[in-house]
Amino acid sequence: MATMLLQDGSTQLLCLTASSGVPLFTRGGSRQLPFSVIGSLNGVHMFGGGQGAVLSCCETEGGGTVVWRVFQDSVMLIAVSACARREPCSSSSSSREVQTRLTRLLENVWNCMVLVLGQDELANVRNVERLKKDLRSCFRLIDELLEEQHEGILGNLTHCADSLLPPNPSLLQEAVDGFAQAADSEFGCLMIHGRIAAATEKWWRLAPQEIVLLSTLIRCLSASGSSSCDYPVFLPQGSPTVAHRLLRFQLLPGADVCVLCSPTPSLHRAETELVGRLWSPLVETLRDCLDVGERCIPRSVSLRPDVLALLLINRETRRSVSCVMTSTHRSLGEPLPSKARCWELLRLFYIFTVSHYFPQEEAPCVSPEDGAQRAVSEGFLLGFSHQPQHCYLVTDECKSYGLQTSQHQLFLLISLSVPTIALRTVATQTLSDILTATKF
Repeated sequence: MATMLLQDGSTQLLCLTASSGVPLFTRGGSRQLPFSVIGSLNGVHMFGGGQGAVLSCCETEGGGTVVWRVFQDSVMLIAVSACARREPCSSSSSSREVQTRLTRLLENVWNCMVLVLGQDELANVRNVERLKKDLRSCFRLIDELLEEQHEGILGNLTHCADSLLPPNPSLLQEAVDGFAQAADSEFGCLMIHGRIAAATEKWWRLAPQEIVLLSTLIRCLSASGSSSCDYPVFLPQGSPTVAHRLLRFQLLPGADVCVLCSPTPSLHRAETELVGRLWSPLVETLRDCLDVGERCIPRSVSLRPDVLALLLINRETRRSVSCVMTSTHRSLGEPLPSKARCWELLRLFYIFTVSHYFPQEEAPCVSPEDGAQRAVSEGFLLGFSHQPQHCYLVTDECKSYGLQTSQHQLFLLISLSVPTIALRTVATQTLSDILTATKF
């Protein structure tokens, strides 16, 4: 079986031409799947199509999962995930959660390819060898999506913009608006530690998937060590065939500002004339914003000591904030999950919840293919006569609680010392404390 060739818990991504099954690239996994296995995965999908059936997902005898997606009748993406021993992969519940994660991964990878190359080159493959070469420019972004290297960055999963709530939001908002205007643009964004701290109104009007992928790209460009760059991008929904310029500048280590603009201004002019003039007066404000760090929420917001981690989503603005706080709770006198494990548990609880109880937030425009797959994955919800508003999960590591309102979704990891009957109170109080202090 294909998944027996992968390490436990690993995921390998395959990209092929949809018509002929010619491999374009593979990413992820410690060992590449043999060509015969890749051919079999493509062949079984083609056989199903020939019989009038669409094969979208299957499970293997070893507990792994395979998910197929065809985009624009041109490119096929296949995700192969091996079973992780620490998770109950044998259960149908776990299978649904893995399928949710892999389906979201394939959506992101396709949009990533469109972001870098444009839809025309992908939808109309004229020269396979040239496309293989061009796709290499996507590998860094694709690896970022596969490996999830940045702790606390959940937008690739939630399709909500990872945000940071600065202590002086009005000053930064004015600066971003002014910088975008000076660059003849209506699309500007300030990122702190890889999260959006402020953005123009038009930036927030971009499709959520576009905002998430642009944020991922900016993190990759920032990690390259360059102080500035001029990068062409296509917007998968807003402008899939016409490229825009993404100008990015490092203001301080960890603080980047960027704009989407036309052929003017030049990178040199923007860097020498605009960046210093508009951002130098705000150096201390930027440092205060950097001090917020991975907490993402100003320290003026007091959180309960029994809250280990949280993910808060604004369903209207499609923004999210998340943080892990175990380092400050060692005085509780109980064994606590590590920081890395808390991020993992938070992701798993989010996937569990949206696979069973809460709807996963989506953009208004969803393709019929996406809608059909989502209807299957949300079949469990059809058994309810109402929309669940609360759910919880108790494990041997922590207690998890999900709370949903018309405007927000809150996901919490809570200390085992908190009585289960009190979880709802902890969640409602946490949500109230954050919203009262930040208006998020």
